[in-house]
Amino acid sequence: MTRTWHDASVELVDHYSVIGADGTPTGSVPAARVAIEGGFAHLDIPGTGVVQVVSAPAVRLITYRAEHVAR
Repeated sequence: MTRTWHDASVELVDHYSVIGADGTPTGSVPAARVAIEGGFAHLDIPGTGVVQVVSAPAVRLITYRAEHVAR
């Protein structure tokens, strides 16, 4: 299965964190590539060099623009 990645911002529920671009734990990521798969959010945060995975209950909000497909 191919993941669909979106450029997005991510907010996590209180007490959950990922490593941000500056190398410190954060609950808010203003810019990342995000893919949703099987109840998990895969976060490719610029500057970290890794993809971090959080479970769906850890996510408060993911915001991205829908891709428009010509019909």
